Amino acid sequence: MEVLTPLMEQASGEESSDEDLDKEQQPHGITFTQTLLHLLKGNIGTGLLGLPLALKNAGIVLGPVCLVLMGVVCVHCMHILVNCSHQLSERLKRSTLGYSNTVAVAMEMSSSQYLKKGAPFGRKLVDFFLVLTQLGFCSVYFVFLAENIKQVVEGHYTNTTAVVVAMLYSNSSEGSVSSPLDEPAVSVMTGLDQRLYILFLLPFLILLTFIRDLRNMATLCAAANLCMAVSLVLIFTYVLSDVGDPRQLPYVSTWSKFPFFFGTAIFAFEGIGVVLPLENQMRESRRFQQALNIGMAIVIVLYVSLATLGYLHFGDDIKGSITLNLPHDTWSNLLVKVLYSFGVFVSFAIQFFVPAEILVPVVCKNISEPWRYTADLFTRALLATLTCVVAVLVPRLDLVISLVGAVSSSALALVFPPLVELVAMPTRPPALLILKDVSIAGLGFLGFLTGTYVTVGEIIYPDSQGQTRLHDARNWTTPTAPPS
Repeated sequence: MEVLTPLMEQASGEESSDEDLDKEQQPHGITFTQTLLHLLKGNIGTGLLGLPLALKNAGIVLGPVCLVLMGVVCVHCMHILVNCSHQLSERLKRSTLGYSNTVAVAMEMSSSQYLKKGAPFGRKLVDFFLVLTQLGFCSVYFVFLAENIKQVVEGHYTNTTAVVVAMLYSNSSEGSVSSPLDEPAVSVMTGLDQRLYILFLLPFLILLTFIRDLRNMATLCAAANLCMAVSLVLIFTYVLSDVGDPRQLPYVSTWSKFPFFFGTAIFAFEGIGVVLPLENQMRESRRFQQALNIGMAIVIVLYVSLATLGYLHFGDDIKGSITLNLPHDTWSNLLVKVLYSFGVFVSFAIQFFVPAEILVPVVCKNISEPWRYTADLFTRALLATLTCVVAVLVPRLDLVISLVGAVSSSALALVFPPLVELVAMPTRPPALLILKDVSIAGLGFLGFLTGTYVTVGEIIYPDSQGQTRLHDARNWTTPTAPPS
């Protein structure tokens, strides 16, 4: 959902032929409303649920301000990419250009011989980051599903046990009667390590990746989008029931925590991969910039609202996903986790589509025809297992999101677009344009370095709070206490 992969450019990097219909006159293209909805779906996913924790790492005042600024910069980079694609398409007399080909063509048409020679590398570099980002999303999904399913199972079992114990005590004439459902059974059900849940999910997600035609998943995708929308409504309803006092929270967090904010925020905003595919398929492409502005304005408002309200409600107890903070004492809270988990489960196959379409043909091209189908399935299973291994090694949702955001999302969203704008200029760029683009690319590169450094450091040397969250099952759930 962070990147709408069914609409991604062709994995092979080939462009549409000159005989294709002009994109401004596509009679069967997507409408303005459909484009707007796809933009929303392309930017709303698991990253949204991690933004309240991102605000904790920035501060209740600095966080929302930086979130808005980052959103504005990311939208500006999206416009840069669209404009560069238009200019290069007109110069080449081609109808459409995808992300990686926009970078490659800009380098090919540069006056610098070094850039011209490096054009194939530029295309492969963008494809590499696209694959890395998509597989990173899949690792995030593993951790998200494991954490939420663990909470649902443990919360449901604990609540059921509490009700049974309460009934036994109320029906007993002696207050000291012991229950057969006491410590041992509860400990077994609530003591499973989160990594076991990740491994339990692996066979089901591998089977999901064997679906090679996403048109077969159209109904499931629609249901997943509906489930996630209902979940967001329920989350907003819950956090609005008790808005905390912002004066009780730090206005500005320590600078050592800010790189975590950057990684999570850029992960959430990394919808730039959906921009060119949508613009290329829009029926009235001249209205795309309007759709982009409206859609991203809605996204920014949604991000800032949920991040601020979630942090105000839960305070310093906020977790890597706001769903993990919801108690298990009402059916609506359990429903939020079940519905959103279903949406993320279906989205796994969608996010997996691009890396599979890029890597599987490379693996299978040198394999004989009788074994090609087997090699296809084996490669998909191997890639899914790889994302599972990453999730097992880093089973903390906040760290996985921050790492993926800092390493790959920053490059795609902030570094490549401004550099492409400078390279694609047919004449020497104005000084202010150079200053602006270099500043944005520098910000992205600085975020990449600092975000990666602090996140990897936290993974290798976790603080006591992270270790407690990982090994103490009581911190993963908020069970309802047995009535006295």
